[in-house]
Amino acid sequence: MTTDPDSPDLQARAAAMPDREVAPGQAAQELGLEVVIGRQVREYRTAAGLSIAEMAARVGVSKAMLSKIENAQTSCSLTTLGRLATGLGIPVTALFRGVDADREAVFVLAGQGARIVRRGSRVGHLYELLGALRGPHKRMEAVLVTLTEQSEVFPLFQHPGTELLYMLEGEMVYGHGEASYTMRPGDALQLDGEGPHGPQELVTLPIRFLSVTAFGDHAPD
Repeated sequence: MTTDPDSPDLQARAAAMPDREVAPGQAAQELGLEVVIGRQVREYRTAAGLSIAEMAARVGVSKAMLSKIENAQTSCSLTTLGRLATGLGIPVTALFRGVDADREAVFVLAGQGARIVRRGSRVGHLYELLGALRGPHKRMEAVLVTLTEQSEVFPLFQHPGTELLYMLEGEMVYGHGEASYTMRPGDALQLDGEGPHGPQELVTLPIRFLSVTAFGDHAPD
């Protein structure tokens, strides 16, 4: 990402926002860029231990102007952005961090994850879905697996993506392809989901482990 204040990308961002006053009562959604820049300027300034007066003198703007910038009451020109970045010793792009930052999140209370049925459910394998993110460049599923019954039949799984297993309780032997791994609390296993994998031997019950699968751009529907 470029840090040059004269770059075409930053010029395009700033072209629509020469130094100007923001009208009182302007819709908050229209102030996203100004709010982000103001917050970043304030955070970097305070982190540097600078007062508004000291920062204003360093940048070459009035205290009133700097206060307006920090409170999203004015839009900055590219020139002003460059001077702010230089005064703070940061790249110009750091002032835009947080723009369009709304991101999906999934929060699940303990014990409230949805029970899902998969191969193995009939032989005492319980699957609790802790959340799944679906979207461009971020596709992940987290499942808490509990094994409560010993059975001679263990399901094998194959799926796109990379899976991480983290052992919480009990002991088991887990297979992936031709390899086998004895897993105890605190052990972790990361594997290619395309290879056949699944528990081979339940040594100490109950068994609980966290399974997190990152699907990349090939998440199943």
